[in-house]
Amino acid sequence: MDPLALTLIELGAVVFCLGLLARLAGRIGMSPIPLYLLGGLAFGAGGIIKLEGMHEFAHLSGEIGVILLLLMLGLEYTAAELFTGLRRSWQAGVLDLVLNFLPGALLALLLGWGGVGAMVMGGVTYISSSGIAAKVITDLGRLGNRETPVVLSILVFEDLAMAVYLPILTAILAGVSFLGGLTAVGIALAVVSLVLMVALRHGHRVSKAVHSENSEVFLLNVLGAALLVAGVASAMQVSAAVGAFMLGIAISGATAHNATRILEPLRDLFAAIFFVAFGLNTDPSSIPPVLGWALVLAVVTAATKMVTGIWAAKRAGIAQRGRFRAGAALIARGEFSIVIAGLAVTSGAVPDELAALATAYVLIMAVMGPLAARYVEPIVAATGSTGVPAKA
Repeated sequence: MDPLALTLIELGAVVFCLGLLARLAGRIGMSPIPLYLLGGLAFGAGGIIKLEGMHEFAHLSGEIGVILLLLMLGLEYTAAELFTGLRRSWQAGVLDLVLNFLPGALLALLLGWGGVGAMVMGGVTYISSSGIAAKVITDLGRLGNRETPVVLSILVFEDLAMAVYLPILTAILAGVSFLGGLTAVGIALAVVSLVLMVALRHGHRVSKAVHSENSEVFLLNVLGAALLVAGVASAMQVSAAVGAFMLGIAISGATAHNATRILEPLRDLFAAIFFVAFGLNTDPSSIPPVLGWALVLAVVTAATKMVTGIWAAKRAGIAQRGRFRAGAALIARGEFSIVIAGLAVTSGAVPDELAALATAYVLIMAVMGPLAARYVEPIVAATGSTGVPAKA
């Protein structure tokens, strides 16, 4: 068959199936991310049917998906909000980092994956899924709850930590020297600081540069700027995703709101293809050997996220049920854990088993997180949070 025809057929079938999977996820009230990953596993190496024609397109689309994910995350915040959130949550953020980075890092060392594997798996287990957390909070009607600002502050801290972590990880995966690594980190910190300063003082000018009343022109401006900034950031040894995140922060006000609205369908499309592409490159037969470790890691890091949320909410003077709701809202891992694992696997600096472990872990956590958030309050109410049935 003609290669172009094969690519179009496969791509059309995949996108159509993604729509069906998203509909199914909506019906059962869960994130579609696990289903997207399973779809990729089914049609990748070692799957039911191997797709041969769309790998190149899927790889580029996946990169665009990551850029759009981080761009739209940045659009959610202004630089002032980031600074405010950082001041409010830095102690909880540090606790979150220590408690949730260490389990993944220690397991990687235990499995013999070395320092690079530890750096990667620590990031995979550390970062909560902002997308899943936001959706769960919205779906459960908890936007006005007292614990919600605490959860959002911790998520903001994690996003800022990613802005530093991703350039460091990129440098490590590239195998640069210690001096080169320090240089890359210094450049990354300088770029992040510069962009935050520009966003604080000149955000309105950035917004004006991309804004247009014509939706077509506006879309082209924002998307073109995001890809351009991401490319320049990548050329400077700063993660392309971080470049897009910084651009999102610099865009503010009504422009940010309109950009979110107009980019959302594109983000959903390319992000879905990104998850499928990650699944395509993971052999399903490699998952059973690491499934036990993924379950152990899931239980441990669900507990550590609960501890983080409970401690932070308690410091904010929130009642007992609100503390448990805050902890449960942080449990889900998703898009950024896969982004980190994808960067590592693409570099060839880590074993293939890491991709399998990350996939299994995210599958479990993306399902466990929403379920925990939905049912933690009835469980706490029934047990009195002491582990024994409450008196009637």
